[in-house]
Amino acid sequence: APTRDTKVNVIVREQAEAGEAAQRAKSYAAVHKAILSGLLSQIGQKTEDGDYLGARQRRFWIHPSSVIGRKKPTWVMTAELVETTKLFARMVAKIEPDWIEPLAGHLIKKNHFEPHWEKRRGQVVAFEQVTLYGLIVVGRRPVHFGPVDPVASRELFIREGLVRGEINSRARCLTANRELLERLDELEAKARRRDILADEETLYAFYEARVPAEIHQAATFESWYKAESAKNPQLLIMREEDVLARDAKEVTAAQYPDILQLGELQLPLTYHFEPNHPRDGVTLRVPAPLLPQLPAERLEWLVPGLIEAKAVALVRNLPKAIRKNFVPVPDFVGAALAKIVFGEGSLPESLGRELTRMTGARVSDEAWEEAAGQLDGHLKMNLEVVDARGKFLGEGRDLAELTARFAEASQAALAIPQQKQEQKPVEARAFAQVAEKTQQKIAGLSMTVFPALVEEGGVVKEGRFPTQAEADFQHRRALQKLLLQQLAEPAKYLRGKLPGLTELGLLYREMGRPEALVEDILLASLDACVLDGEAALPRDGAALAALAEKKRGDWTGHAERIAKLTLDILKLAHGLQKRFKGKIDLAQAMALNDIKQQLANLVYPGFVRETPGEWLKEVPRYLKAIEQRLDKVGAQVQRDRVWTGELTAAWEQYQARAAKHAQEGKRDPELTLYRWMLEEYRVSLFAQQLGTKMAVSDKRLAKQWSQAEA
Repeated sequence: APTRDTKVNVIVREQAEAGEAAQRAKSYAAVHKAILSGLLSQIGQKTEDGDYLGARQRRFWIHPSSVIGRKKPTWVMTAELVETTKLFARMVAKIEPDWIEPLAGHLIKKNHFEPHWEKRRGQVVAFEQVTLYGLIVVGRRPVHFGPVDPVASRELFIREGLVRGEINSRARCLTANRELLERLDELEAKARRRDILADEETLYAFYEARVPAEIHQAATFESWYKAESAKNPQLLIMREEDVLARDAKEVTAAQYPDILQLGELQLPLTYHFEPNHPRDGVTLRVPAPLLPQLPAERLEWLVPGLIEAKAVALVRNLPKAIRKNFVPVPDFVGAALAKIVFGEGSLPESLGRELTRMTGARVSDEAWEEAAGQLDGHLKMNLEVVDARGKFLGEGRDLAELTARFAEASQAALAIPQQKQEQKPVEARAFAQVAEKTQQKIAGLSMTVFPALVEEGGVVKEGRFPTQAEADFQHRRALQKLLLQQLAEPAKYLRGKLPGLTELGLLYREMGRPEALVEDILLASLDACVLDGEAALPRDGAALAALAEKKRGDWTGHAERIAKLTLDILKLAHGLQKRFKGKIDLAQAMALNDIKQQLANLVYPGFVRETPGEWLKEVPRYLKAIEQRLDKVGAQVQRDRVWTGELTAAWEQYQARAAKHAQEGKRDPELTLYRWMLEEYRVSLFAQQLGTKMAVSDKRLAKQWSQAEA
């Protein structure tokens, strides 16, 4: 192994050799620069073909005898050029291109191109090309263009730096002018016109007339402005009259407000003018939990400044046979709007009422709905949805679709504080007062939310909901569960002594566990016995205990009646299921499929608790109506087919709206009534002799559908 002294000697020798090499390179450069100063016309640059391009476009080759002929450096100089079979260079040496410019300062030519503003440098920069005898020594070097062409540089500095704001500067005038232009640009977005703010030429002329001729870069501008603004604080600060192309008195805060007032809430409005852009028009920023509370009818009105344009578009989208009654449209719309209170009720209804009063021509709800569907995007309110922290979630112009899409985000934003979440589940005998409503900060807004008890996985907890209807529904179901705890002793007795318990279990076993059916019967009977008819449901343990004690004596009778009713229903359903077995007549297939679907919607796992008590007792009649329909279907196949088509369409539209309401947290009693009116309508069609609970017909169904929430 080498010794330490040997290693030191090697390092010393390598350093010495490196120093000698550097010295040789330095000497080479010095000697050849001296020679190059006298041979500037004898230089050459290698081409793609392997030869060299020399001064004045002469092409030559390195003579084969040259020691650097094989290396072919990029740049060379030669002592002589001799033409034999070719033009050969002899006595050739390698040179560096950056040696040339300092030595040939009196011979080189410079060309500048592509001048442009550079924000980082705060200067107008162009690319410089340096040539010597036609050879490009420097191809594209960025240089400050100001000294080269002060006039062109000043123009670019004003246009790009000052007018377009592409300058890093603390000058107060630039901040003030930018704020003024943003404010005026918002006026254009509100008025949906591009003739309020002056064009760039006007802004250029403003600066050009006031900035000294010698200023063409950021550094000199900063120095000049700092000194001059101390004497004149308003220097270069624009006024509205300097940049307005016309008066904009119609764009007022009343016509184009920056907030939408909904009760105690103030939601921000923004405006954007860019046809076909997703945000074109007016945008309302709304936290996800507030979506179910937004009044859809109020959103139809947008803002006062846009209502006339929207109303005119609505009328023009009506069918020609109706529209011809309101010509000229702007005049009729203007007269109608003058008599309407902005923001009250539905816009199409209010507009239609006034148009009918003026002309006698009535516009149907369907016609208005079709006309609204054809409106341009900017005539519908755009909703920007944010979470509890104000983070953007999404946007769109369909309130119902957004409410459904962000239902989970809405519930997450309403989550109760962590310390409450960690508490034990709510117990019947000792739960604290649950407020009916409270305020909660969401995305910087204080909004009203509705606390309630909620049953999750068999456990009762406290939750919060965006709507009173959803809170009431969940609270009532949770109270049923707590009442079962409160009345534990009689519940234990009923679980083993309900009438027909064994038969109930046998008939229900294909749908679910018999124990689950018994629990549903007990919960449904508690709802009917204890909670039904109460003006206000208990919101603390003491009130619940008092109510339970007051009505506990009636509970056994209610539970037994519901158990017997359930047994009747299951027997009838079981009998119907038997009739579906065996061969099926293809002519009756449509009717049988409809009956199976109807039966599945009446008798299913959990139906005892899910079906409202007033309608549960009607289910046996509905099942008997099915029996009579089956008895007669063979004799009235065609008529049954027509009725089935009508009923299927009605049921599908109900299902779609019910699913939408479930996502939105809506609980609409009118829609619930429509669902059971469909069952009554079936009785009137297929088993009239059984009678109906109410007068029902296709027209009454249509009327009830129109009364249900959309």
